[in-house]
Amino acid sequence: MMQQYMKELEQEPFDAEEFVERLAWRTIAETKKDGEDDFNPTQLHDSFVQAIKDLTLLQERQQKKCERLESAVRQDQVVFFQEIQALQEKNKGAVHTFQELDGKINNVATKVLHLGDQLDSVNGPRSRVVEAQRLMAHLNEFLTPGSPISPLFNDPFKIDEAADVIQKLHLIAQDLPAPKFEEAKRKIEQKYDKTERALIDDFCIAQKNQDFKRMKDIANVLSQFKGFSHCVDAYIEQSQAGCLLNKDVFAYLLPLCKENYEVIKRVFNNPEQVMAKFVLNIYHLKLQEYISERLSQKLDTYNYLRTLYELYSKTNQLSNDLAIFNMGNDKNYLNKLTSKIFQKYIDNYLSLELKCLRERSSANLQKYYESKNHQKKQIQSGGFQDLRRDLQAVIGTRANINIAQIENYGGETFLSEELAITILQDTKHAFQRCQLLSRPEERASNATQILDCLLVALLAEHVDYALELGLQAIPVAEGPKTPPTIYFFSVVHQSNIITHLLEKQFSDLVVPLVVNTPKYSDCIHKKKFVMDDIERKINTGLDRSLNAITTWIKLYLQAEQKKTDFKPETDDFDTVASPACKAVGQYIKNIINQIQSNMDGNNVSALLQELGIRLHRVIYDHMLQFQYNTAGAMVAICDLNEYRSATKVLGSLVAKLFDTLNALCNLLLVKPENLHQVCSEDSLVDLDRILYPGTGAPAKVLLLLSDVAPYMVKAAGVLKIFYPYLMHITCLAHSLHCVSECIHKEFAIVSQSISSTKKVFLKAALHIAV
Repeated sequence: MMQQYMKELEQEPFDAEEFVERLAWRTIAETKKDGEDDFNPTQLHDSFVQAIKDLTLLQERQQKKCERLESAVRQDQVVFFQEIQALQEKNKGAVHTFQELDGKINNVATKVLHLGDQLDSVNGPRSRVVEAQRLMAHLNEFLTPGSPISPLFNDPFKIDEAADVIQKLHLIAQDLPAPKFEEAKRKIEQKYDKTERALIDDFCIAQKNQDFKRMKDIANVLSQFKGFSHCVDAYIEQSQAGCLLNKDVFAYLLPLCKENYEVIKRVFNNPEQVMAKFVLNIYHLKLQEYISERLSQKLDTYNYLRTLYELYSKTNQLSNDLAIFNMGNDKNYLNKLTSKIFQKYIDNYLSLELKCLRERSSANLQKYYESKNHQKKQIQSGGFQDLRRDLQAVIGTRANINIAQIENYGGETFLSEELAITILQDTKHAFQRCQLLSRPEERASNATQILDCLLVALLAEHVDYALELGLQAIPVAEGPKTPPTIYFFSVVHQSNIITHLLEKQFSDLVVPLVVNTPKYSDCIHKKKFVMDDIERKINTGLDRSLNAITTWIKLYLQAEQKKTDFKPETDDFDTVASPACKAVGQYIKNIINQIQSNMDGNNVSALLQELGIRLHRVIYDHMLQFQYNTAGAMVAICDLNEYRSATKVLGSLVAKLFDTLNALCNLLLVKPENLHQVCSEDSLVDLDRILYPGTGAPAKVLLLLSDVAPYMVKAAGVLKIFYPYLMHITCLAHSLHCVSECIHKEFAIVSQSISSTKKVFLKAALHIAV
């Protein structure tokens, strides 16, 4: 059991609660083995007591074991401390010995250096004398007639040594007087050039064989010659041979430069200068030839600009990749090479870009209008045209004749998202080329001119033109027969899509090019000016569309709504909405569906609310024209319910207006004695505030003057409910007239006598004169 406790106590991490749980479960399990089904707490208690005794015994054993180990560790500590002290003493002695040896070594080194200097001072002049003697012997060969006979100059395996001699002789020959040593100087010069050419040839052979050690040796020798640059040129020419034969030149050049950069570092002592010349040769000879060949092909303006952009991009990328190589201290070296290559192509870039944009935009627009069989025409717009249209609408409405020639083009909007995307795609490429090909100081100005082309092509020539056609295609109310078909909502829908696409391109491409420059505000102003004009025309078109809708509803109700609908002569009829109301309700639903499918955002709710307000005014004015009896009031309420059902999606304000109008119609069914109670209900308590917002009408209506007709007296009593300060005064003359009428009826004979007397004097001269 002790072993079991040890295993459990040594587990990491140790949990005391878990240990007790396991002990309890083991005890319960043993109880069940003995055949006892009931829980035995006494046995569990005995088990815990025994476990505590075992653990106490185990603790005592472990405590004794720890004390023995601690005693052993203390003894070992004392022994180790003594050994460390002995080692420290030995180390002090070794350090002292090392210092003595270091002093002796320094003394010996000083004597050796002094001895070396003495030997060098003796050996240096001697070696120089030997070298001078050797050069004089070779110089003597050039002074004697004939060619040098020394095997040094004729042995190709000793060309390095011969090159060293001839290079020094060439320097000596520069100081010899001309007339006397002219022939010797000429021979030395010839041998110098011959040796130099031979070394360059050997260098090329070693390069072909990839013998880098030999190349390095020859380069070191040639570095003292004046024609060392020819060696570099030969290396570059041989390394770059055939690089333009590859299909992708730019992809081939970077690995070529990486490979040769490693060779240059191994071969030449000045790798920075050689690598700079290597890259210069690539740019000014290879790349310039390749770019000139690509751009000199017969290309149209669009493909020319695409090719120019592609070549410039790849050249810039190549420059960025080559920047990892050390080519001197000029950090703009590669950028200068690139600018020099493309200088003549960039000078006239903007004129070609603008020309390309105008030509492609014009061609795309023309192609689109031709696909619609439409000839673009000049549209006159302005105050006079609007006045003319309004007069034609008024005359046509009053006279019930069509004098306004309106063409709706069969519902064609003359707007195309595909065309807009094509134009925007062209300008997107133009802005990308502008960012890359324009000089930094001209970039913002160039982007502004490209933006002008975009605004003209997409908004002025396409969207604005379509809006003008859409405005002219909005019908005027000609009569109640045919409801007006409104296509202008579709024009607005497509105009919004196109302007949103333009706004996105403006923020993504134009703003980064002009931000933090004076052209930024100019671009914002230009875009805002065009967009405001488009928004103004859209608002004008929407207003005309709503006017056409409400005017037709007004005319239709006037023509189709009968007086008998609201004042039937018999009670034998169905209390349902009138046919005119149903037709108007269906038309309103169709218009609402058009607005919801073509407008977006807050424009939907704003336009629907405006439509609802105008509809409410038309229906309100229309219902004021009729007289109602009880049955007709039921029909009016049914009509109002139909209108409410059709306009319930037009917003809370419109719903409240129609609810109030419905409540007013309900008053037609209320008995006079209940009017005050009904008018104080929630549906009519805010009537004046809804009908006359902000006017304070109840406080301003103070006096009503009328005759004493019974219906006027009754009406005044009802109005006092809504206008508590109202005073009703009847006309005194009308009252006297009513009294006279009663007297007239009571004394018929007197009235007849007076009438007969008047007839006698009817043609009297004095009466006629009066």
